[in-house]
Amino acid sequence: MARTTTPLTNTEIKAAKAKDKEHTLQDGGGLYLLIKPSGVKIWRFNYYRPDTKTRALISFGAYPSISLADARQLRENAKSLLAKNFDPQNHQRELTEAETAMNSHTFAKVAEAWMQIKKSEISADYAKDVWRSIEKDLLPTLGNLPRQPDQSKDGNQCA
Repeated sequence: MARTTTPLTNTEIKAAKAKDKEHTLQDGGGLYLLIKPSGVKIWRFNYYRPDTKTRALISFGAYPSISLADARQLRENAKSLLAKNFDPQNHQRELTEAETAMNSHTFAKVAEAWMQIKKSEISADYAKDVWRSIEKDLLPTLGNLPRQPDQSKDGNQCA
């Protein structure tokens, strides 16, 4: 039979003190607060991976940056992903990788790469003039925008 756990309160969390060893305060549903000997309090969520049925652990962040209510909301989000047979840890990793990829392909970086290719095809003076125009007219407005794939007229993705 499953163990019943009394949900945590903000008062219990604030009053929790560090000990010689790591210890936990259980909130239920796989969510708990890990208290380290240094006094750092970290929210963690324990679950079974949907594909391999092995135990896994996600860290949601440190208290008080992540409040009790926020941690519970993150737990519910993770549980809803598990109900759809998605591994929350893999989902979080995919989102992070997608955001990193989008931010690494800004207009400024694409323009720099394009300019490196074009430098070998044009004169040095003309290359300097073109880059100066790009820096002056385009980069202030478009430089930090992420590169978005276009739809060409024939329906193919433009690279």
